[in-house]
Amino acid sequence: MEKNEELESFSKEHRHGLELCFKIRQGISKGVSFERIKKYTDWFYKTYMTPHFDAEEKYIYPILGMDDPMVKKMLSSRRRLDKLFLENEKPPEIALSLGEEELEHHIRFEEHTLFKRVMEEATPEQLTEIEKIYEEFHFQENETDVFWD
Repeated sequence: MEKNEELESFSKEHRHGLELCFKIRQGISKGVSFERIKKYTDWFYKTYMTPHFDAEEKYIYPILGMDDPMVKKMLSSRRRLDKLFLENEKPPEIALSLGEEELEHHIRFEEHTLFKRVMEEATPEQLTEIEKIYEEFHFQENETDVFWD
């Protein structure tokens, strides 16, 4: 992922999101029960991803405009992710596999495409505001059940 100081807090969270994808894949490949994996993903998604998405919608997406096709794509992806991780409509083995895949695509698109455009279109003042408002990112792992080791 490309580094830009103003969006670094978001990129750090993206790295943790990609680690979540890895943990899901590891758990599945090791034959860990889907219920154990789901318990962790529920915690992670509610604790980190939901606030992360909310912050992007508040600080990042308005720079391009909420009607921008890339922003609409991200909002649509978030709705799919919310359904997969929060609503429990699908069996966990399906929701986790689809959620992991959707989350990875979401993050990679944002990092490699959307953030580049934000950096091109944002004013220096907007970038400084984002950096100041959202610079305090502290990830604390939930080590209750480290199924991926």
